[in-house]
Amino acid sequence: MKYRMKDSPSKQIHQGRNVKRFREMLGIKQEALAYELGEDWNQKKISLLEQKEEIEASILSQIAEALKLPVEAFQNFDEEQAVNIISNTFDNGSVGFQKNENCTFHPIDKLIQLHEEKIALYERMLKEKDEMMARLEKLIGK
Repeated sequence: MKYRMKDSPSKQIHQGRNVKRFREMLGIKQEALAYELGEDWNQKKISLLEQKEEIEASILSQIAEALKLPVEAFQNFDEEQAVNIISNTFDNGSVGFQKNENCTFHPIDKLIQLHEEKIALYERMLKEKDEMMARLEKLIGK
């Protein structure tokens, strides 16, 4: 396992790769991003941009605006750090779980409500059956 020493230079973050990652996570094609950036842009230019390690601040802010993300997302996201955090947070077989102790309904009340709705449905069905039988008897009796 590699550890970075405090006095070693920090690893350069590949901004172009981050643009590609976030664009793909958002489900946006290169052509669509090029369209959002304006007439000077096309798919090929976006592809070349995503290969650049560092992107000019003005272009990065345009991309951030088009993708509705903060500029810092492209400047600071480091995949290795994210993977490291995830691998150290979740054990093998661990599952991300969020406990909700503030239930907005009582389960018994919900069961009673469903039971009452079912009874009301049966009553309506019986009433409609009786009405249908009465109509059929009238038709037969005529």
